[in-house]
Amino acid sequence: MEDEKDPFYVVRKGDIVGVYKSLRDCQLQVGLSVCNPSVTVFKGYGLPKEAEEYLASHGLQSSMYAVGARDVKDDLFGKLVLCPFQEPESFSGNTSNEVSPPKRMRMETVGLITVSTTPKKHLNLDDHVGNQANSSNCCSCVLKFDGASKGNPGLAGAGAVLLAEDGSMVCRLREGVGIATNNVAEYRAVLLGLKHALKKGFTHIRVQGDSKLVCMQIQGLWKVNNPNLAGLCKEAKELKVKFQSFQISHVPREFNSEADAQANLGIHLKDGQIEEDITMGSSSTRR
Repeated sequence: MEDEKDPFYVVRKGDIVGVYKSLRDCQLQVGLSVCNPSVTVFKGYGLPKEAEEYLASHGLQSSMYAVGARDVKDDLFGKLVLCPFQEPESFSGNTSNEVSPPKRMRMETVGLITVSTTPKKHLNLDDHVGNQANSSNCCSCVLKFDGASKGNPGLAGAGAVLLAEDGSMVCRLREGVGIATNNVAEYRAVLLGLKHALKKGFTHIRVQGDSKLVCMQIQGLWKVNNPNLAGLCKEAKELKVKFQSFQISHVPREFNSEADAQANLGIHLKDGQIEEDITMGSSSTRR
């Protein structure tokens, strides 16, 4: 019993891993979409210091976190056991962090989750995912964004690249921003990409950009002091909650060349004018 203090829950949903301090928080955040993609929940005790430091290094310092599954090594969270997951409605009136034995969920496509009776050291988060990654690939994408401004402020453009989860190109986007600062162009690029991702039916998204300011502000970790950015940040946050899962991370400029190229092309467009290159197989169509 001494070892069973400070429980935490590790949730694998598609390509996103979340860490929660209570099962109720986990259930409320995951919501009703437990089958698209399916959800696997693990329970551990005493979140290792290494895991805390790792999450903090990614700018995640609240009571719940979200990070890409491919960025998490198997032994990061120490000993884990599978944990039954239930819909939030199934325990209304129950304030305990623990749940009763698992019941079959209302969604027919979701079956029972087996609870391991023996803790398994370094349980691989992929061990119980099965084919869920394949089922989620069709609705998962990666968005790379960048903004450019010649003069800062000056003629500006926004660029975005949408990739399928397997890395294949979906489309390249660029938009004219008019006379603006680089930060405004960066935000316009995020908005451009998020809107097109939703339009194309993607429900899970990983966003990458070389603007640390934009990434941190959208996560709510940095304040927005500039009134010109406040409205753009608000719009980005309103868009991100429309996805079933959302992750945004800062990447070095050298890993963002595709979006940078689109942003520089956008400089030559009129403010609000959008061009889109759609990739279909080996061919590319512009509209």
